[in-house]
Amino acid sequence: MNLEVKNSPFDQEQTDQLNRLLVTMDDRQKIWLSGYLAAVQSPSSHTTKDHEGEGNSTAARQVTLLYGSHTGNCEGLAEEYANQLKEKGFEARYLDMDEYKPKNLKNEQDLLILTSTHGDGDPPDNALSFYDFLFSKRAPKLDGIRYSVLALGDSSYEFFCQTGKEIDERLHELGAERIHPRVDCDLDFEEDAESWWHGVFDQLGDTQGQISQTIEKVSSVTDRPIYSKKNPFQAEVLENINLNGRGSNKETRHLELDLEGSNFTYEPGDSLGIYPKNEEALVDELIEEMDWDPDLSVIVNKDGELRALREALISHYEITSLTTPLLEKLAPLTDQEAFQQLVSSKEKMNAYIYGRDLLDVVRDYGPWKAGAEEFVSALRKIPARLYSIASSLKGNPDEVHLTIGTVRYDSNGRKRTGVCSGQCAERTEVGDHLSVFVQKNNNFKLPDDPSIPIIMIGAGTGVAPYRSFLEEREESEAQGSSWLFFGEQHFVTDFLYQVEWQQWLKEGVLTKMDVAFSRDTSEKVYVQHRLLENRKEFYQWLTSGAYVYVCGDEKHMAKDVHNTILQIIKEEGSYTEAEAEEYLKEMRKAKRYQRDVY
Repeated sequence: MNLEVKNSPFDQEQTDQLNRLLVTMDDRQKIWLSGYLAAVQSPSSHTTKDHEGEGNSTAARQVTLLYGSHTGNCEGLAEEYANQLKEKGFEARYLDMDEYKPKNLKNEQDLLILTSTHGDGDPPDNALSFYDFLFSKRAPKLDGIRYSVLALGDSSYEFFCQTGKEIDERLHELGAERIHPRVDCDLDFEEDAESWWHGVFDQLGDTQGQISQTIEKVSSVTDRPIYSKKNPFQAEVLENINLNGRGSNKETRHLELDLEGSNFTYEPGDSLGIYPKNEEALVDELIEEMDWDPDLSVIVNKDGELRALREALISHYEITSLTTPLLEKLAPLTDQEAFQQLVSSKEKMNAYIYGRDLLDVVRDYGPWKAGAEEFVSALRKIPARLYSIASSLKGNPDEVHLTIGTVRYDSNGRKRTGVCSGQCAERTEVGDHLSVFVQKNNNFKLPDDPSIPIIMIGAGTGVAPYRSFLEEREESEAQGSSWLFFGEQHFVTDFLYQVEWQQWLKEGVLTKMDVAFSRDTSEKVYVQHRLLENRKEFYQWLTSGAYVYVCGDEKHMAKDVHNTILQIIKEEGSYTEAEAEEYLKEMRKAKRYQRDVY
């Protein structure tokens, strides 16, 4: 017998979802579901909303965790914290801010916000709707609601953790009560996030000791090593190839790494994190400049682990980039008046740190009165670098492929190299090992339905995830159309993965491809120009339900592409500016417009 929900208390979207689910279930599953629903509605249950506010002393408080995440860090933390709350008897849920209906804010009890900040102080894409609602006149009074905010960011940016700071202040303005102060986390966020969570959990009615017991219990379930960001896997390098031709201005490395034994799984759109090492020559120059003992033991973590100073500077501490918080921490370590004047002005610090590293600071403002232990304690941990995965696990079992552009430039009289890209290009051979982990990214995913058309837009290494997309669709024999827009400098030297794209075009895995090589023509042509040239067909793909992906540089390429898409929607759809923006906003909320930008 086929069941179908018709007259019911559900809205149309819920009704459609139920009907789609019911037709896939067998009789055994339906019986189990009916029993499950009966059980959770039983008067003995202390987690149902029916008993909230009725004086039932056993009723658990409802905790809602909302996350705004670009790379997946906040999402991972929200899931972890929600699971711990459930284990302790709380009614807890965690939601992408895009999935949450902001008008329900006034009905919350305990609200936990976990959000990153994107670019120069902007909310991540999946937090935009929530952010706009919160700062609109429609935002309700939130008297009686308790909350706390965990903000993730990068202190090398001027507007560090700006989104978290603004949401924290706005919730307070609306009448909500802070149960724990906001914590702002840098790239090495784990310890600060853990501290925030212990403080929040205390206020929710538990103790730090019980949290620790829960965590230890989970980690002791298996004797197998569990590799993660905290415990990275040592992946052997199988291939390390320069994708650019002779004479190119660029060096783009294609790396293939062996994941056998890691138990890692990944999907197209995910990233691989690499913990890099600083260049030994740079570390030696720093030690010599400061007249430090390279064998001196220094503490490298909160557990008091000791390492020789040279090893610590190579593997544990960031020395290749500066932040304003670092300069402020260093201020008490020198009597130089010029340095005190520098740190007295944010504007001066921001101008100074651009293109400089720690060696520049110690040379420019010595002598320093602090010893090595005190000096390095001011440094932050060397953060992992995230790279879009350029392979499909289905097509490459136990392997992961990366596309890494080598960063090289001259600044302030010295040649500079990106810490991780330089390591991969200059100091990594086949057979070497890199410390890696998988970073999930649910905000950049192929549609569940493989028949849905996709449009992929990227420049340079921004094409990496599209290689994984097409490998995946080839393996699954997906029938949906695909269109790739790719941009680089020169056709002859910089056409990354050219042979593979052409083979996929021949086989029909890739339906259409448009390229833009900016330095091969008198007038520079970029991917947004190719979009405009194909505006009518592009818009037809949009109206047929195509998903649009953008990957690459945020400040230039992604911004220009975004504005071009808006222009096409406005002109081809005869929309006003506001209507075109709403059209694209709805696409984003429906996961049909996804960006992985940096």
